[in-house]
Amino acid sequence: MTWMVIRLILSLAFVGGVLWFAARVAKKRGLGMGNGLIEVVARQRMGRSSTVSVLRVADRVLVVGSTEENVTLLAEMDAEVVEEVLAEAEQERLAVQEARRVAVAARRTTPQLEGADDLEPTDPPTTRIALPPIPGRPGARRPVPAARHGHGPTAGLTAGSVFDRAAWTQLVEGLRERTVRR
Repeated sequence: MTWMVIRLILSLAFVGGVLWFAARVAKKRGLGMGNGLIEVVARQRMGRSSTVSVLRVADRVLVVGSTEENVTLLAEMDAEVVEEVLAEAEQERLAVQEARRVAVAARRTTPQLEGADDLEPTDPPTTRIALPPIPGRPGARRPVPAARHGHGPTAGLTAGSVFDRAAWTQLVEGLRERTVRR
């Protein structure tokens, strides 16, 4: 068993060394790196094998159409106009991103308090995860209280998210209960 682990570690070290050596050789030869003279500003697919690209070559901006067989110069544009359009597109992208963030924040539900009369002002609220009832079995499924915020294994940033272990455990238990033959 230990011999297999040693062989595995040596094999991984060898592969890592080969990759490191190949990266150094590629860097010395300048492979995979641009020299900054030609920059692809934008690219749009027009069909299965054709694209239109906007290229900046030194101080010129070119619109180029390309297919599998050839490349054609379509137009030459003013660099200031391209910079203005790119700035507007970036502002629109940021505005859309902010709108999505606000929409997600608005969709978040406020947690329901359990026994609000019994809570101290310093007690964190608890949430309930509701499961749909099992057809034909009234009252078979009741909401299970989730972990308190700041306490337990699901506390913190993952509470209520896809990475929340309690939510996945509850889902698996619900599926097991629904699939058991009676």
